[in-house]
Amino acid sequence: MKKYCLVSLFSATCFLSAFAQTNYDVKLIPAELLPHANVVKRMEELRVVIKNAGKAVLYNKYAVTILNAAGENAAGLTENYDQFISVENIAGTLFDENGKKIKSLKKSEVQDLSGSSESSLADDARIKHHNFNCRMYPYTVEYQTEVELKGVFYLPHWLPIEDENFAVEKSKLIVECPLDYNLRYKVFNYNKEPQKTLLKESQQYEWSVEKLPAIESERYQPEWHEITTAVFLAPSNFEIQHYTGNMNDWKEFGKFIYALNIGRDQLPANIKQQVHALTDNVGSSKEKIKILYEYMQKNTRYISIQLGIGGWQTFDASYVASKAYGDCKALSNYMYSLLKEAGIKSYYTLIKAGQNRTALLADFPSNQFNHIIVCVPQPKDTVWLECTSQTLPMGYLSGFTSNRYALLVDENGGTLVHTPDYNKLENLQTRKIAADVNEEGKLTASIETKYKAQQQDELQGMLDAVNKEKIAEILKEELNLPSYDVSSFNYATQKAALPVVTEKLELTANNFASISGKRLFISPDVLNKSTTKITQADKRKFDIKIPYAFTDVDSVEITIPAGYTAESIPANVTIDTKFGTYSSTIKVNERKVSYVRIMQRNSGRYPATDAVLLADFFSKIYTSDRSKLVFVKKD
Repeated sequence: MKKYCLVSLFSATCFLSAFAQTNYDVKLIPAELLPHANVVKRMEELRVVIKNAGKAVLYNKYAVTILNAAGENAAGLTENYDQFISVENIAGTLFDENGKKIKSLKKSEVQDLSGSSESSLADDARIKHHNFNCRMYPYTVEYQTEVELKGVFYLPHWLPIEDENFAVEKSKLIVECPLDYNLRYKVFNYNKEPQKTLLKESQQYEWSVEKLPAIESERYQPEWHEITTAVFLAPSNFEIQHYTGNMNDWKEFGKFIYALNIGRDQLPANIKQQVHALTDNVGSSKEKIKILYEYMQKNTRYISIQLGIGGWQTFDASYVASKAYGDCKALSNYMYSLLKEAGIKSYYTLIKAGQNRTALLADFPSNQFNHIIVCVPQPKDTVWLECTSQTLPMGYLSGFTSNRYALLVDENGGTLVHTPDYNKLENLQTRKIAADVNEEGKLTASIETKYKAQQQDELQGMLDAVNKEKIAEILKEELNLPSYDVSSFNYATQKAALPVVTEKLELTANNFASISGKRLFISPDVLNKSTTKITQADKRKFDIKIPYAFTDVDSVEITIPAGYTAESIPANVTIDTKFGTYSSTIKVNERKVSYVRIMQRNSGRYPATDAVLLADFFSKIYTSDRSKLVFVKKD
């Protein structure tokens, strides 16, 4: 599904700016903007000129001062374009720290690159890119661009502070549109109405900010637009490649998507016969869904195809049947068509996918989606199908699309719903370790770990993507041990609505236990030491937003060398907070050390004032995970 990255369109063109003739001498940067800043945006004017429902022009002029190497990512210009976006003009200038011009950008210096990904069979994505590649800090770059939108299906958003450690001297957004145009916008952290001006044949909206200090990132902070100034724009009536629609509400937006894809669910006769052969004698609706989903997975593969309106309009089901491939739209439409032939109602479903990508603005109907899945309502529950994966089990969405809004589409339009949120008992990791430590402190261990639901997402992704030799290389680096060797490993996958990956490892770790004279020091938490810390909690500025909940259960048995007796055993620990719970228990029976660690983390949003309590919670866990038993050797 085509997604236009319009953050990069915050660059613009040769037009008269209120900020023209700016002196970029670094000494003129207000002193209050320098603390914590790697970049200072000296000026920005993003001008959006909406001609009609099918055409808009984006002008932007901006300048950023790069104070040090950490700000280098802000120095380059990147403009995406395709059939619906044309880059009409790019100009740029490089200045030294005193604001003296060093050089101007030549047209021949702008790179024109493919924007296609490796998974794309065909798309029209291109990139205009330039960087002065200056390394004499500080320096300033100024860019102007003009970009034309051929179809107003989306509009850019304004985000003056683009990243952490990024300060802003001046920035403004100006939107000009016809007098009868219904401009829709949603504002964050801007405490006044836009300045509105009636022109002869148009109306103008203006937002502006000055002297915004840099933001230092905080762990578990909310989405970026919630903590800084932002304005999101959206059309009401729109046109793209002769298709028209309205997005005043989700129902109307869904009607446009449905009309765009209507009639594309027709299956070839042989596939229809196959559907009936597979399902006609199956009584259970869920079993039919499972059979058809696995049939689709076995007989198709994901390939991105994004040409023109094809970034939003699916290839028809017969195309997928004959080619055995498709993108998320085509595969989801194919799955929808298979279910329809079997008499099962399902929904073509738009979603904003990505790990922790939960920031869809539910009260601002607009083009915020980048992926398609299938929703199949059932009498007692709902089955969700990720059609681009050849390995995910029926009904499991993974962290890629779980716990967020999605838009169900049918002939009646769009309906906003919420995908499943896997809880802390479902996102379960259980580990059992049986180990021996010899007199040199070497650990020999057999380890079995079961990863469930979101706990297995990353591991299953690795197993799907790499071979056994590569897995062996990864295992050499990922375990939290000072020096170790994995002698054997094995993985088994259990496909279910909550999938499980079982990992079995045999390993040795030199110097696991430390020896000092007659004493032997052992840390019983072999593989799950927490590294999470919250710093400067008493100065916290933003709310705390903890992502998915989970449970870890570690059971460890370590046999120590003969001739040692326990001298010091850490006390058992129990912690119970609003953020989660933690317990660790240690028992010693002759040469056997038994250790059980249970940690449960809750998800949720908490006020910044809770940061001290959260820091204390993680600090206690950090300390407990590193506690050591002390044994002394008998004379």
